[in-house]
Amino acid sequence: MKRLVARSLSIDLGSRRALSGVDLAFESGRFAVIVGPNGAGKTTLLRSLAGLVTPAAGAVTLDGEPVARLRAADRARAIAYLAQNGGVAWPLPVRDVVALGRLPHGERPDSLGGAGSRAVEDAMAAADVRDFADRPATELSGGERARVLLARALATKAPVLLADEPVAALDPRHELMVLEVLRAQARAGALVVAIMHNLTLAARFADEIVLLDRGRLQAHAPPAEVFTPEKLAASFGISAHVSQETGGLVVVAESPLPQA
Repeated sequence: MKRLVARSLSIDLGSRRALSGVDLAFESGRFAVIVGPNGAGKTTLLRSLAGLVTPAAGAVTLDGEPVARLRAADRARAIAYLAQNGGVAWPLPVRDVVALGRLPHGERPDSLGGAGSRAVEDAMAAADVRDFADRPATELSGGERARVLLARALATKAPVLLADEPVAALDPRHELMVLEVLRAQARAGALVVAIMHNLTLAARFADEIVLLDRGRLQAHAPPAEVFTPEKLAASFGISAHVSQETGGLVVVAESPLPQA
C-alpha cells in the first residue's frame, strides 16, 4: 500500500505563486483525476508529486519519506511520470522506446531480463502498440506516440503512476482504452493520478476528483460531489448540466458565464 501526500504545498514559478497551501493524500488502489481551468496549477501539482519541482513551502512524501530526498534511481522505480506532449527525438523502434521504461531497473533495450521482457510486452499490449513495435517511433502519429510513451511508463511497473493529459491526443476509441488501462492499473493496486480536461470521462472513470483553481484546492471528493453546477460555475465560469445516466455521471458545459 502506497500513500502519496502533499502537506501545505506551495510552489513558486518565477515571481508567480502557482500553488498555495495544497493539502492532498492519495492511496494505492485509487484512480484520481485532477481537473481545473487553464492556469489552475494542475501540471505544477503533478510535477511536484513526482518530485520534479522544489516547493517554496510544504512537502510531498511517499510513505512518509520526502520525495525530494529519494535517490533518483529509487524515485524512478517508485514513480512513473508521463509528461504532457512528450516527444521521441530519435528514430528508435517502438519496442526499444518502451523498453527505456526498464532503465530504472538497470535494464537496457538490448539487455532485458525475463521480467523486463514481460513488462515491455505487457505494456505494449495494454497501450495497443504491438502492431507497430518495429517501426521507428518518429514515424508515428501524435496519438500513436502518446500511446508509446504511456507504454514506456507502464513498463517501469512503478507502484505510482502520474500522467499529464494522457488522452489529449487520442481518438475516442483509444481515449476509452487508455482510461480503462489506467483504471485497471489502480484496481491492480497502483496509485494512479492523471490530469484531464474531459469532465464526463473524468467522472466516468475516476474514483476521486481533485479540483484546482488559481493554485488552490477547491475540492477532493468522489465525482458526484465535485461536479456540481455550483462548483463548475465557480471554478470554470460555465453553466453546466449534470445528470446521472446509465453509463455514469454526465457533465455538459452549456454556456460561459459573464466574467465578474
